[in-house]
Amino acid sequence: MRYAVLGTGVVGRTLGGKLVELGHEVTLGSRTADNPAALAWAADTGGGTGTFATAAGSAEVVVNAVGGQVALAALSAAGADNLDGKVVVDVSNPLAFEDGEARLSPVESDSVGEQIQRAFPHARVVKTLNTVNCEVMVDPARVPGGHQVFVCGADAGAKEQVTALLGEFGWPAERVLDLGGIRASRSVEMWLPLWLNLMRRFGHAEFNLELRSAR
Repeated sequence: MRYAVLGTGVVGRTLGGKLVELGHEVTLGSRTADNPAALAWAADTGGGTGTFATAAGSAEVVVNAVGGQVALAALSAAGADNLDGKVVVDVSNPLAFEDGEARLSPVESDSVGEQIQRAFPHARVVKTLNTVNCEVMVDPARVPGGHQVFVCGADAGAKEQVTALLGEFGWPAERVLDLGGIRASRSVEMWLPLWLNLMRRFGHAEFNLELRSAR
């Protein structure tokens, strides 16, 4: 399958590298075609590079791996026509900083996932993977136990497709919890402050939640 991964940070490079390893055709998208981080990634992995628009235009699935604060700008640069009808996987978090402290924006009454779906109504947006470190995203076995990851979005078929992708990453289908529509993005995005506190407490980012239900 052809993937566009938007974002040349550690999250985008990690996801893109894993997709290449799995045999997919991947273009790492950035604002400019000569982005040094993207070119270095391509040299290491054999993947392709291009602008946001070039990457999205040739892709069947678009992965938003830029920060939540710039997600709409990056996807706008990718072009609405290049997103129409496609699954858009949003792994971002609404991290902002105020007086040197981490904040969420938006929070509670909105989410980045919802903002993306409103801005691109013909895209099939699925929120997932934002609750774990990028290394755990693509290798859940780094954390022992039956821990879970979440998906939410309006399109059932898109969630099915993303669940299959998560399976390629090593997440068994029974550990992928469907939280419903894209509005549920609010709840998983609000997990970030606790995640940051746990990272400080443990001194590393390789952890996750394991949920058990009485029924």
